[in-house]
Amino acid sequence: MARYRESVCRLCRREGLKLFLKGDRCYGDKCAFERRGYAPGDHGQQRRKQHSDYGVQLREKQKLKRMYGLLERQFRGNFEKADRRKGITGTNLLLSLEGRLDNMVFRMGFANSRSEARQLVTHNHFLLNGKAINIPSYLVSAGDEIQVREKSRKVISILEAMGTIARRGVASWIELDKDNFKGVVKMLPTRDVLTMPVQEQLVVELYSK
Repeated sequence: MARYRESVCRLCRREGLKLFLKGDRCYGDKCAFERRGYAPGDHGQQRRKQHSDYGVQLREKQKLKRMYGLLERQFRGNFEKADRRKGITGTNLLLSLEGRLDNMVFRMGFANSRSEARQLVTHNHFLLNGKAINIPSYLVSAGDEIQVREKSRKVISILEAMGTIARRGVASWIELDKDNFKGVVKMLPTRDVLTMPVQEQLVVELYSK
């Protein structure tokens, strides 16, 4: 399966925004974006040129795609599904990305980043409503329970992530039972409770050209 293998800190610097791709490191002094908050490359410190409308739309799409750790083909597939559903396409896209199993694992604090959550899900460390599932893109529903498998409760990365939950916080639509290594999706989020700096309508405009 194809995946991005380069430094993820370069992605934050390229977008000019913290995307929180390295978990707890992004909250500390070692964050590369805090040290070098300019674009990567030899000319990264020079003034950025003014983007065209297309350039602004492209950067917004790249930012959203990188935030959720998807490659272009995966992201485009999510957009096409969102476009076929009733409602506002941009909102549908954002909420479908939020509803992914790997994102919910990250939101519950069982992983330090979405990429780490994706790996943990793939390696069968979680149960969904009591059943093993290893599909990161699986869409969860309101009322679903996600639990760390009994044999996985000593996995170092999971324990480390749970140790930093207080710093990162838990989303309001999630009920976390930290002692029992499980969380419940109380409800699916609505657009107004998602505070990420994303203008999803620009993504719709880009793909509608």
